[in-house]
Amino acid sequence: MITSLPAELRAPMPAELRGLPRDGARLCVVDRAQRRITHTHVSDIGRHLRRGDLLVVNSSRTIPAALNGERAGGSRVQVRPWVRRPSSWDVIAVSPLPPHAPVPLHEGEVLHFPGGFVARVAHRRDDLPSLWRLERVSGDGFASLLSSGEPIRYSYASAGVSIEHLQTVFADHPGSAETPSAGRHLTWQLLLGLRHRGIDVVDIVLHTGLSSTQDDDIDATHPLVEEWFSIPASAVRRINAAQRVVAVGTSVVRALETAVDATTGRVSACEGWTSLRIGRTTALRACHGLFSGLHEANGSHLDVVGAFLDRPLLEAAYAECLTRRYLWHEFGDAMLVT
Repeated sequence: MITSLPAELRAPMPAELRGLPRDGARLCVVDRAQRRITHTHVSDIGRHLRRGDLLVVNSSRTIPAALNGERAGGSRVQVRPWVRRPSSWDVIAVSPLPPHAPVPLHEGEVLHFPGGFVARVAHRRDDLPSLWRLERVSGDGFASLLSSGEPIRYSYASAGVSIEHLQTVFADHPGSAETPSAGRHLTWQLLLGLRHRGIDVVDIVLHTGLSSTQDDDIDATHPLVEEWFSIPASAVRRINAAQRVVAVGTSVVRALETAVDATTGRVSACEGWTSLRIGRTTALRACHGLFSGLHEANGSHLDVVGAFLDRPLLEAAYAECLTRRYLWHEFGDAMLVT
């Protein structure tokens, strides 16, 4: 498995800003039954799916989730909410300027944000001390994010991009701190073509948290943080009737596997918080295939991919992607596991 990804393979910007259509990204197709790895483009994904398959997408909309605030004395800090509840947030605190190094807060201090949102630092989270609990004192934190926040950006992204480039074409429910990036590849033209092939599409919602604490040592432990999701009854009927369910993104896997009955394999309509951890030993019951981006070894997203592929096949597929100079991360290329 990749232990150190070359910097030039971290996609710095979306495909459409690199002169490609969104579905022009490269696609590594892993056929588990045949143990075969082939290479094509996302626009040809329909050739590797079957009539009766169901793609389940995440229609959460990405919000500008990096918010700069003022501390006592006038210094600035940026908070990035990982968990947002009505009266409190669990956030990482970083410097407002790149490389956005972690910044310690102090219990009891009060932070002032644009739009009149004021929050008090309550304490660190017991299970993940890099997260700070902020309790609302006054104002509307979500409104402050929408009006004054910035999109989350990491060091490999050479420049900030408009938040519209972080949205999927079907994004409809604001709430994700980072884009549900697998779905970014899918265009309306591609989805229409899939329907003509007898491949259906349905959406659920999972508001994604952060992919990094900005501390490499902590990230290497694959920290688990809860995320809010919703699976409506209308989607459940189609999910349970499908011949094969192909999850578009690891967020969809987490939601569906939370809502599935371990005995019957049927998904139930529900919403709430999921703390489900999925790894290579997880027995998947709701999802039969996965369409995803490429993930580095120090992230929990790769753990989810490992639930679909045994270690040798996963390593072989990633090695081929590395040799062929695929691009990684939310603006990079893709993989389909069938």
